[in-house]
Amino acid sequence: MFVAARKWPEGYLCSGCFSRACETYGRCAGCGVERLVPGIGKDGEVLCTTCAGGLGDFTCTRCGIEGWLHYAGICGRCVLAERLKVILDDGTGTVRPELVPFFDSVCAMSRPRSGILWLTKPHVPPILRALAGGQVPLTHDGLSTLQPWRCVIHIRDLLVGCGVLAPVDRYLLLFEQWLTGWMQSVEDTNHRKILQRFATWHVLRQLRTTAATGPIGHYRNQAARTYLRQARLFLTDLQGHGRELSECTQTDIDRWYAAASRSEEQGIRPFLMWAVRSRHAPKLHLPALVPTSPKPISQNQRIALIRRIHAGTDMDLTERVIALLILLYAQPLSRIIRLTIDDVLHDGDQVFVRLGDPPVPIPGPFAEIVTNYVANRSNLTTATNPTSRLLFPGQRAGQPLHPSSIWQRLHRLGIPNLNGRSRAIRELLLQAPAPVVAGMVGYHPGHAEQLAAQSGATWKRYAVGDHTKTRKPDPPLT
Repeated sequence: MFVAARKWPEGYLCSGCFSRACETYGRCAGCGVERLVPGIGKDGEVLCTTCAGGLGDFTCTRCGIEGWLHYAGICGRCVLAERLKVILDDGTGTVRPELVPFFDSVCAMSRPRSGILWLTKPHVPPILRALAGGQVPLTHDGLSTLQPWRCVIHIRDLLVGCGVLAPVDRYLLLFEQWLTGWMQSVEDTNHRKILQRFATWHVLRQLRTTAATGPIGHYRNQAARTYLRQARLFLTDLQGHGRELSECTQTDIDRWYAAASRSEEQGIRPFLMWAVRSRHAPKLHLPALVPTSPKPISQNQRIALIRRIHAGTDMDLTERVIALLILLYAQPLSRIIRLTIDDVLHDGDQVFVRLGDPPVPIPGPFAEIVTNYVANRSNLTTATNPTSRLLFPGQRAGQPLHPSSIWQRLHRLGIPNLNGRSRAIRELLLQAPAPVVAGMVGYHPGHAEQLAAQSGATWKRYAVGDHTKTRKPDPPLT
Protein backbone atom coordinates (compact mmCIF):
# COMPACT_ATOMS: atom_id res chain seq x y z
CA MET A 1 0.00 0.00 0.00
CA PHE A 2 1.38 3.42 -1.02
CA VAL A 3 1.68 5.91 1.83
CA ALA A 4 2.73 9.43 0.87
CA ALA A 5 5.42 10.92 3.10
CA ARG A 6 5.93 14.25 1.35
CA LYS A 7 4.52 16.25 -1.56
CA TRP A 8 6.99 17.89 -3.92
CA PRO A 9 6.36 19.80 -7.13
CA GLU A 10 6.62 16.53 -9.10
CA GLY A 11 3.95 14.89 -6.94
CA TYR A 12 3.70 12.69 -3.84
CA LEU A 13 6.70 10.68 -2.58
CA CYS A 14 6.75 7.56 -0.43
CA SER A 15 9.04 7.42 2.59
CA GLY A 16 11.65 5.32 0.80
CA CYS A 17 11.98 7.62 -2.21
CA PHE A 18 11.98 10.68 0.02
CA SER A 19 14.76 9.30 2.23
CA ARG A 20 16.89 8.28 -0.77
CA ALA A 21 16.48 11.75 -2.27
CA CYS A 22 17.65 13.31 1.00
CA GLU A 23 20.78 11.13 0.94
CA THR A 24 21.79 11.89 -2.64
CA TYR A 25 24.82 14.12 -3.05
CA GLY A 26 26.59 15.33 -6.17
CA ARG A 27 27.15 18.27 -8.48
CA CYS A 28 23.98 20.25 -9.22
CA ALA A 29 23.26 20.49 -12.94
CA GLY A 30 21.87 23.99 -12.43
CA CYS A 31 24.45 25.87 -10.36
CA GLY A 32 27.37 23.40 -10.52
CA VAL A 33 27.82 23.29 -6.72
CA GLU A 34 28.66 20.04 -4.91
CA ARG A 35 25.89 19.59 -2.32
CA LEU A 36 22.67 17.70 -1.56
CA VAL A 37 20.83 17.11 -4.87
CA PRO A 38 17.38 15.70 -4.07
CA GLY A 39 15.68 17.30 -7.08
CA ILE A 40 15.31 15.90 -10.60
CA GLY A 41 15.10 18.11 -13.70
CA LYS A 42 13.00 17.61 -16.81
CA ASP A 43 15.78 15.64 -18.54
CA GLY A 44 16.65 13.56 -15.48
CA GLU A 45 19.50 15.76 -14.26
CA VAL A 46 20.00 16.18 -10.50
CA LEU A 47 19.28 19.54 -8.88
CA CYS A 48 19.92 21.09 -5.48
CA THR A 49 17.10 22.44 -3.33
CA THR A 50 17.73 26.00 -4.53
CA CYS A 51 17.61 25.20 -8.25
CA ALA A 52 14.74 22.73 -7.95
CA GLY A 53 12.61 24.99 -5.76
CA GLY A 54 9.72 23.96 -3.56
CA LEU A 55 11.53 21.06 -1.89
CA GLY A 56 12.21 22.63 1.50
CA ASP A 57 15.28 23.23 3.63
CA PHE A 58 17.34 20.19 4.71
CA THR A 59 20.11 21.99 6.62
CA CYS A 60 20.76 20.59 10.10
CA THR A 61 20.45 23.24 12.80
CA ARG A 62 23.11 21.46 14.88
CA CYS A 63 25.96 20.68 12.43
CA GLY A 64 24.95 22.92 9.51
CA ILE A 65 25.20 20.10 6.93
CA GLU A 66 22.44 19.30 4.45
CA GLY A 67 20.96 15.82 4.70
CA TRP A 68 18.09 13.64 5.79
CA LEU A 69 16.47 15.13 8.91
CA HIS A 70 15.54 12.61 11.56
CA TYR A 71 13.92 15.17 13.84
CA ALA A 72 12.72 18.64 13.02
CA GLY A 73 15.89 20.50 12.13
CA ILE A 74 18.32 17.73 13.26
CA CYS A 75 19.98 15.44 10.71
CA GLY A 76 20.26 11.69 11.02
CA ARG A 77 24.04 11.78 11.50
CA CYS A 78 23.73 13.97 14.59
CA VAL A 79 21.02 11.72 16.02
CA LEU A 80 23.15 8.62 15.33
CA ALA A 81 26.20 10.15 17.03
CA GLU A 82 24.14 11.23 20.04
CA ARG A 83 22.60 7.78 20.58
CA LEU A 84 25.83 5.87 19.99
CA LYS A 85 27.73 8.13 22.38
CA VAL A 86 25.31 7.22 25.18
CA ILE A 87 25.65 3.48 24.46
CA LEU A 88 29.47 3.56 24.31
CA ASP A 89 29.82 5.65 27.49
CA ASP A 90 32.49 4.11 29.73
CA GLY A 91 31.05 5.73 32.86
CA THR A 92 32.90 9.04 32.50
CA GLY A 93 30.40 10.67 30.15
CA THR A 94 32.57 10.00 27.08
CA VAL A 95 33.11 7.17 24.63
CA ARG A 96 35.59 4.54 25.81
CA PRO A 97 38.91 5.59 24.21
CA GLU A 98 39.56 2.19 22.59
CA LEU A 99 36.14 2.36 20.89
CA VAL A 100 36.57 5.85 19.41
CA PRO A 101 37.61 4.47 15.96
CA PHE A 102 34.49 2.30 16.02
CA PHE A 103 32.36 5.30 16.98
CA ASP A 104 33.84 7.40 14.16
CA SER A 105 33.37 4.62 11.62
CA VAL A 106 29.69 4.11 12.44
CA CYS A 107 28.92 7.84 12.50
CA ALA A 108 30.65 8.38 9.13
CA MET A 109 28.33 6.06 7.19
CA SER A 110 26.67 7.77 4.23
CA ARG A 111 23.24 6.44 5.26
CA PRO A 112 22.82 7.25 8.97
CA ARG A 113 19.26 5.87 8.82
CA SER A 114 20.75 2.37 8.68
CA GLY A 115 22.83 3.01 11.79
CA ILE A 116 19.87 4.39 13.74
CA LEU A 117 17.78 1.35 12.78
CA TRP A 118 20.64 -0.98 13.78
CA LEU A 119 20.83 0.55 17.26
CA THR A 120 17.12 -0.14 17.80
CA LYS A 121 17.65 -3.91 17.53
CA PRO A 122 17.28 -5.48 21.00
CA HIS A 123 20.63 -7.32 21.11
CA VAL A 124 22.93 -4.57 19.82
CA PRO A 125 22.95 -2.00 22.68
CA PRO A 126 23.57 -4.58 25.46
CA ILE A 127 26.60 -6.00 23.62
CA LEU A 128 28.04 -2.55 22.97
CA ARG A 129 27.41 -1.46 26.57
CA ALA A 130 29.17 -4.59 27.88
CA LEU A 131 32.24 -3.73 25.79
CA ALA A 132 32.19 -0.03 26.65
CA GLY A 133 31.70 -0.58 30.38
CA GLY A 134 34.38 -3.25 30.67
CA GLN A 135 32.04 -6.06 31.75
CA VAL A 136 33.50 -8.05 28.86
CA PRO A 137 37.15 -7.79 27.72
CA LEU A 138 37.55 -6.00 24.41
CA THR A 139 39.14 -9.06 22.80
CA HIS A 140 38.10 -11.85 20.46
CA ASP A 141 37.83 -14.25 23.41
CA GLY A 142 35.72 -11.73 25.30
CA LEU A 143 33.32 -11.33 22.39
CA SER A 144 33.01 -15.11 22.10
CA THR A 145 31.29 -15.19 25.50
CA LEU A 146 28.40 -13.02 24.28
CA GLN A 147 25.16 -13.99 22.58
CA PRO A 148 23.46 -14.07 20.12
CA TRP A 149 26.41 -15.15 18.02
CA ARG A 150 25.19 -13.67 14.71
CA CYS A 151 24.94 -10.20 16.24
CA VAL A 152 28.33 -10.68 17.91
CA ILE A 153 29.94 -11.73 14.63
CA HIS A 154 28.67 -8.56 12.92
CA ILE A 155 30.02 -6.36 15.71
CA ARG A 156 33.32 -8.26 15.63
CA ASP A 157 33.59 -7.62 11.88
CA LEU A 158 33.02 -3.90 12.45
CA LEU A 159 35.63 -3.77 15.22
CA VAL A 160 38.18 -5.56 13.02
CA GLY A 161 37.34 -3.33 10.07
CA CYS A 162 38.08 -0.12 11.98
CA GLY A 163 41.23 -1.48 13.62
CA VAL A 164 39.97 -1.90 17.20
CA LEU A 165 40.57 -5.66 17.09
CA ALA A 166 43.32 -7.54 15.28
CA PRO A 167 42.30 -9.33 12.05
CA VAL A 168 41.25 -12.94 12.44
CA ASP A 169 40.00 -15.55 9.99
CA ARG A 170 36.26 -15.15 10.22
CA TYR A 171 35.31 -18.66 9.14
CA LEU A 172 37.89 -20.32 11.39
CA LEU A 173 36.40 -18.41 14.32
CA LEU A 174 32.88 -19.39 13.30
CA PHE A 175 33.88 -23.04 13.08
CA GLU A 176 35.54 -23.02 16.50
CA GLN A 177 32.43 -21.46 18.05
CA TRP A 178 30.17 -23.96 16.31
CA LEU A 179 32.39 -26.89 17.34
CA THR A 180 32.03 -26.19 21.06
CA GLY A 181 28.25 -26.26 20.98
CA TRP A 182 28.09 -29.19 18.58
CA MET A 183 30.34 -31.35 20.75
CA GLN A 184 28.04 -30.77 23.70
CA SER A 185 25.17 -32.24 21.66
CA VAL A 186 26.98 -35.60 21.29
CA GLU A 187 25.49 -37.69 24.10
CA ASP A 188 27.64 -40.84 23.86
CA THR A 189 30.84 -40.29 25.87
CA ASN A 190 33.04 -42.58 23.76
CA HIS A 191 31.79 -41.05 20.53
CA ARG A 192 32.44 -37.56 21.89
CA LYS A 193 36.03 -38.46 22.76
CA ILE A 194 36.72 -39.87 19.29
CA LEU A 195 35.08 -36.93 17.54
CA GLN A 196 36.99 -34.45 19.72
CA ARG A 197 40.28 -36.09 18.76
CA PHE A 198 39.31 -36.10 15.07
CA ALA A 199 38.29 -32.44 15.25
CA THR A 200 41.45 -31.39 17.12
CA TRP A 201 44.13 -33.39 15.33
CA HIS A 202 42.75 -33.45 11.82
CA VAL A 203 39.97 -30.97 11.04
CA LEU A 204 41.15 -27.98 13.09
CA ARG A 205 44.76 -28.69 12.26
CA GLN A 206 44.05 -28.49 8.52
CA LEU A 207 41.91 -25.36 8.89
CA ARG A 208 44.56 -23.55 10.91
CA THR A 209 47.27 -24.51 8.42
CA THR A 210 45.15 -23.11 5.61
CA ALA A 211 44.33 -19.95 7.57
CA ALA A 212 48.05 -19.27 8.01
CA THR A 213 48.44 -18.79 4.24
CA GLY A 214 45.05 -17.43 3.21
CA PRO A 215 41.34 -17.17 4.08
CA ILE A 216 39.47 -20.41 4.74
CA GLY A 217 36.27 -19.34 3.06
CA HIS A 218 32.71 -20.57 3.31
CA TYR A 219 33.17 -23.88 1.50
CA ARG A 220 36.02 -25.19 3.67
CA ASN A 221 34.07 -24.20 6.77
CA GLN A 222 31.02 -26.14 5.61
CA ALA A 223 33.13 -29.11 4.50
CA ALA A 224 34.73 -29.34 7.96
CA ARG A 225 31.30 -29.44 9.59
CA THR A 226 30.18 -32.11 7.12
CA TYR A 227 33.17 -34.32 8.03
CA LEU A 228 32.19 -34.24 11.70
CA ARG A 229 28.49 -34.79 11.07
CA GLN A 230 29.17 -37.78 8.80
CA ALA A 231 31.61 -39.20 11.35
CA ARG A 232 28.93 -38.99 14.04
CA LEU A 233 26.40 -40.75 11.79
CA PHE A 234 28.92 -43.50 11.03
CA LEU A 235 29.66 -44.09 14.71
CA THR A 236 25.93 -44.20 15.44
CA ASP A 237 25.44 -46.73 12.62
CA LEU A 238 28.23 -48.90 14.03
CA GLN A 239 26.69 -48.71 17.48
CA GLY A 240 23.37 -49.81 16.03
CA HIS A 241 25.07 -52.98 14.80
CA GLY A 242 26.67 -53.62 18.18
CA ARG A 243 30.21 -52.50 17.37
CA GLU A 244 32.61 -49.74 18.33
CA LEU A 245 35.01 -48.03 15.93
CA SER A 246 37.90 -50.29 17.00
CA GLU A 247 35.75 -53.32 16.02
CA CYS A 248 34.74 -51.99 12.61
CA THR A 249 34.84 -54.58 9.81
CA GLN A 250 34.97 -54.40 6.03
CA THR A 251 31.31 -55.39 6.00
CA ASP A 252 30.45 -52.23 7.94
CA ILE A 253 32.36 -50.11 5.45
CA ASP A 254 30.72 -51.78 2.46
CA ARG A 255 27.25 -51.48 4.01
CA TRP A 256 27.74 -47.75 4.61
CA TYR A 257 29.05 -47.05 1.11
CA ALA A 258 26.29 -49.10 -0.50
CA ALA A 259 23.62 -46.81 0.94
CA ALA A 260 25.58 -43.51 0.88
CA SER A 261 25.16 -40.72 -1.63
CA ARG A 262 28.20 -39.27 -3.35
CA SER A 263 28.34 -36.33 -0.93
CA GLU A 264 28.14 -38.76 2.02
CA GLU A 265 30.98 -40.83 0.55
CA GLN A 266 33.13 -37.72 0.29
CA GLY A 267 32.13 -36.60 3.79
CA ILE A 268 33.02 -39.82 5.61
CA ARG A 269 36.31 -40.54 3.82
CA PRO A 270 38.54 -38.10 5.85
CA PHE A 271 37.27 -39.57 9.14
CA LEU A 272 37.83 -43.19 8.11
CA MET A 273 41.32 -42.46 6.76
CA TRP A 274 42.21 -40.64 9.99
CA ALA A 275 40.76 -43.46 12.12
CA VAL A 276 42.87 -46.09 10.31
CA ARG A 277 46.00 -43.94 10.34
CA SER A 278 45.65 -43.15 14.07
CA ARG A 279 44.80 -46.80 14.86
CA HIS A 280 41.34 -46.04 16.18
CA ALA A 281 40.09 -48.51 13.56
CA PRO A 282 41.65 -51.62 11.96
CA LYS A 283 43.12 -51.44 8.46
CA LEU A 284 40.23 -51.45 6.04
CA HIS A 285 39.77 -50.94 2.31
CA LEU A 286 37.92 -47.77 1.26
CA PRO A 287 36.29 -47.70 -2.18
CA ALA A 288 38.01 -45.32 -4.58
CA LEU A 289 36.28 -42.05 -5.37
CA VAL A 290 35.54 -41.76 -9.07
CA PRO A 291 35.92 -38.11 -10.12
CA THR A 292 32.92 -36.69 -11.94
CA SER A 293 32.40 -33.43 -13.76
CA PRO A 294 29.12 -31.55 -14.06
CA LYS A 295 27.43 -32.02 -17.42
CA PRO A 296 28.12 -28.87 -19.46
CA ILE A 297 25.32 -26.92 -21.06
CA SER A 298 25.34 -26.70 -24.84
CA GLN A 299 27.22 -23.92 -26.61
CA ASN A 300 23.91 -22.61 -27.96
CA GLN A 301 22.58 -22.32 -24.39
CA ARG A 302 25.75 -20.51 -23.33
CA ILE A 303 25.48 -18.02 -26.18
CA ALA A 304 21.79 -17.43 -25.42
CA LEU A 305 22.59 -16.73 -21.75
CA ILE A 306 25.41 -14.34 -22.70
CA ARG A 307 23.04 -12.43 -25.00
CA ARG A 308 20.49 -12.25 -22.20
CA ILE A 309 23.13 -10.91 -19.81
CA HIS A 310 24.15 -8.29 -22.35
CA ALA A 311 20.53 -7.15 -22.66
CA GLY A 312 20.23 -7.08 -18.85
CA THR A 313 16.48 -6.59 -18.76
CA ASP A 314 15.82 -8.99 -15.88
CA MET A 315 18.94 -8.72 -13.68
CA ASP A 316 20.95 -6.07 -11.87
CA LEU A 317 24.56 -5.08 -12.54
CA THR A 318 25.97 -7.36 -9.83
CA GLU A 319 24.25 -10.42 -11.27
CA ARG A 320 25.29 -9.51 -14.82
CA VAL A 321 28.99 -9.16 -13.98
CA ILE A 322 29.11 -12.38 -11.92
CA ALA A 323 27.31 -14.31 -14.65
CA LEU A 324 29.76 -12.98 -17.25
CA LEU A 325 32.74 -14.12 -15.19
CA ILE A 326 31.21 -17.60 -15.09
CA LEU A 327 30.09 -17.91 -18.71
CA LEU A 328 33.02 -16.09 -20.36
CA TYR A 329 35.94 -17.09 -18.15
CA ALA A 330 34.73 -20.22 -16.26
CA GLN A 331 35.40 -18.68 -12.83
CA PRO A 332 34.20 -20.45 -9.64
CA LEU A 333 32.24 -18.44 -7.09
CA SER A 334 34.95 -18.94 -4.46
CA ARG A 335 37.40 -17.06 -6.70
CA ILE A 336 34.93 -14.45 -7.95
CA ILE A 337 34.17 -13.17 -4.45
CA ARG A 338 37.90 -12.63 -3.77
CA LEU A 339 38.37 -10.26 -6.73
CA THR A 340 39.02 -6.59 -6.00
CA ILE A 341 38.54 -3.44 -8.05
CA ASP A 342 42.32 -3.49 -8.55
CA ASP A 343 41.83 -6.62 -10.66
CA VAL A 344 39.89 -4.58 -13.25
CA LEU A 345 42.54 -2.92 -15.39
CA HIS A 346 42.36 -0.24 -18.09
CA ASP A 347 44.80 0.19 -20.97
CA GLY A 348 43.50 2.93 -23.22
CA ASP A 349 40.09 1.87 -24.45
CA GLN A 350 40.67 -1.79 -23.57
CA VAL A 351 39.48 -3.24 -20.24
CA PHE A 352 41.13 -6.31 -18.67
CA VAL A 353 40.34 -8.48 -15.66
CA ARG A 354 43.15 -10.16 -13.73
CA LEU A 355 42.18 -13.80 -13.16
CA GLY A 356 45.67 -15.18 -13.70
CA ASP A 357 48.76 -14.18 -15.64
CA PRO A 358 48.44 -12.37 -17.99
CA PRO A 359 45.12 -10.53 -17.44
CA VAL A 360 42.38 -11.42 -19.91
CA PRO A 361 40.71 -8.80 -22.12
CA ILE A 362 37.00 -8.10 -21.69
CA PRO A 363 35.17 -7.93 -25.04
CA GLY A 364 33.86 -4.50 -25.97
CA PRO A 365 30.13 -5.19 -25.49
CA PHE A 366 30.76 -6.31 -21.91
CA ALA A 367 33.55 -3.93 -20.89
CA GLU A 368 30.99 -1.16 -20.41
CA ILE A 369 28.91 -3.38 -18.10
CA VAL A 370 31.94 -4.10 -15.90
CA THR A 371 33.06 -0.45 -15.89
CA ASN A 372 29.58 0.75 -14.90
CA TYR A 373 29.42 -1.83 -12.12
CA VAL A 374 32.78 -0.81 -10.64
CA ALA A 375 31.54 2.78 -10.47
CA ASN A 376 28.25 1.75 -8.82
CA ARG A 377 29.07 -1.11 -6.45
CA SER A 378 26.48 -1.94 -3.80
CA ASN A 379 26.84 -2.22 0.01
CA LEU A 380 29.09 0.83 0.37
CA THR A 381 26.65 3.15 2.14
CA THR A 382 26.84 1.77 5.70
CA ALA A 383 29.63 1.34 8.25
CA THR A 384 30.41 -2.19 7.06
CA ASN A 385 32.32 -1.57 3.81
CA PRO A 386 32.53 2.18 3.08
CA THR A 387 36.06 1.99 1.62
CA SER A 388 36.12 -1.66 0.53
CA ARG A 389 38.37 -2.66 -2.40
CA LEU A 390 36.38 -5.86 -2.91
CA LEU A 391 34.75 -6.10 -6.32
CA PHE A 392 31.64 -7.61 -4.71
CA PRO A 393 31.45 -6.22 -1.14
CA GLY A 394 28.90 -7.87 1.11
CA GLN A 395 26.82 -6.68 4.03
CA ARG A 396 29.43 -7.82 6.58
CA ALA A 397 32.41 -5.62 7.40
CA GLY A 398 35.42 -6.62 5.32
CA GLN A 399 33.53 -9.55 3.76
CA PRO A 400 32.46 -10.14 0.15
CA LEU A 401 29.05 -11.31 -0.96
CA HIS A 402 28.28 -14.76 0.41
CA PRO A 403 28.67 -17.48 -2.28
CA SER A 404 25.42 -19.12 -1.21
CA SER A 405 23.44 -15.92 -1.75
CA ILE A 406 25.10 -15.49 -5.16
CA TRP A 407 24.19 -19.06 -6.11
CA GLN A 408 20.58 -18.49 -5.08
CA ARG A 409 20.36 -15.33 -7.15
CA LEU A 410 21.80 -17.07 -10.22
CA HIS A 411 19.53 -20.07 -9.70
CA ARG A 412 16.50 -17.80 -9.51
CA LEU A 413 17.54 -16.25 -12.84
CA GLY A 414 18.03 -19.65 -14.46
CA ILE A 415 21.80 -19.26 -14.88
CA PRO A 416 23.58 -22.60 -14.18
CA ASN A 417 26.79 -22.14 -12.24
CA LEU A 418 28.72 -25.43 -12.49
CA ASN A 419 27.21 -26.50 -15.81
CA GLY A 420 27.80 -23.09 -17.37
CA ARG A 421 31.37 -22.94 -16.08
CA SER A 422 32.00 -26.45 -17.42
CA ARG A 423 30.98 -25.38 -20.93
CA ALA A 424 32.92 -22.12 -20.75
CA ILE A 425 36.29 -23.71 -19.90
CA ARG A 426 35.88 -26.30 -22.66
CA GLU A 427 35.18 -23.62 -25.25
CA LEU A 428 38.21 -21.64 -24.11
CA LEU A 429 40.40 -24.74 -24.41
CA LEU A 430 39.26 -25.20 -28.01
CA GLN A 431 40.46 -21.69 -28.82
CA ALA A 432 43.98 -21.80 -27.31
CA PRO A 433 46.48 -24.32 -25.88
CA ALA A 434 45.71 -25.58 -22.38
CA PRO A 435 48.78 -24.02 -20.67
CA VAL A 436 47.90 -20.59 -22.09
CA VAL A 437 44.25 -20.81 -21.02
CA ALA A 438 45.19 -22.18 -17.58
CA GLY A 439 47.52 -19.27 -16.92
CA MET A 440 45.03 -16.60 -18.00
CA VAL A 441 41.98 -17.87 -16.10
CA GLY A 442 43.78 -19.30 -13.05
CA TYR A 443 43.30 -23.05 -13.63
CA HIS A 444 45.83 -25.76 -12.80
CA PRO A 445 47.71 -26.75 -15.99
CA GLY A 446 47.19 -30.47 -15.37
CA HIS A 447 43.44 -30.07 -14.90
CA ALA A 448 43.27 -27.88 -18.00
CA GLU A 449 45.07 -30.57 -20.02
CA GLN A 450 42.54 -33.19 -18.89
CA LEU A 451 39.59 -30.99 -19.82
CA ALA A 452 41.20 -30.18 -23.17
CA ALA A 453 41.51 -33.88 -23.96
CA GLN A 454 37.86 -34.45 -22.98
CA SER A 455 36.66 -31.59 -25.18
CA GLY A 456 38.61 -32.78 -28.22
CA ALA A 457 41.20 -30.02 -28.40
CA THR A 458 43.94 -30.79 -30.94
CA TRP A 459 46.64 -28.36 -29.83
CA LYS A 460 48.91 -31.11 -28.48
CA ARG A 461 48.92 -32.85 -31.87
CA TYR A 462 50.49 -29.91 -33.67
CA ALA A 463 54.04 -30.53 -34.84
CA VAL A 464 56.67 -28.22 -33.38
CA GLY A 465 58.31 -25.61 -35.56
CA ASP A 466 57.43 -22.54 -37.58
CA HIS A 467 54.24 -23.29 -39.49
CA THR A 468 54.33 -19.96 -41.34
CA LYS A 469 57.08 -21.22 -43.63
CA THR A 470 56.11 -23.23 -46.68
CA ARG A 471 58.27 -25.91 -48.18
CA LYS A 472 59.64 -25.11 -51.61
CA PRO A 473 58.82 -27.76 -54.19
CA ASP A 474 61.63 -29.94 -55.44
CA PRO A 475 63.04 -28.98 -58.85
CA PRO A 476 61.75 -31.11 -61.75
CA LEU A 477 63.75 -34.12 -62.76
CA THR A 478 65.75 -33.74 -65.97
